[in-house]
Amino acid sequence: MMTDRNFMRVEDVARELDVSKSYAYKIVQKLNQELEAKGYITISGRVNKQYFLERTCYGGSSEDNERK
Repeated sequence: MMTDRNFMRVEDVARELDVSKSYAYKIVQKLNQELEAKGYITISGRVNKQYFLERTCYGGSSEDNERK
């Protein structure tokens, strides 16, 4: 069973990026629109944590992966 750890809520995004909840909701909407365009099912108000990390600076770059 999937747990909530796989998803970030608007509050989590706001805290992680240090932005308002209303701005975080816009970010979640944008990321979910991108995922829907790729054929994924999304949940309003939540975003896949892995995708969030990939699309922000927190996902790491290919240089970081080469160092591991």
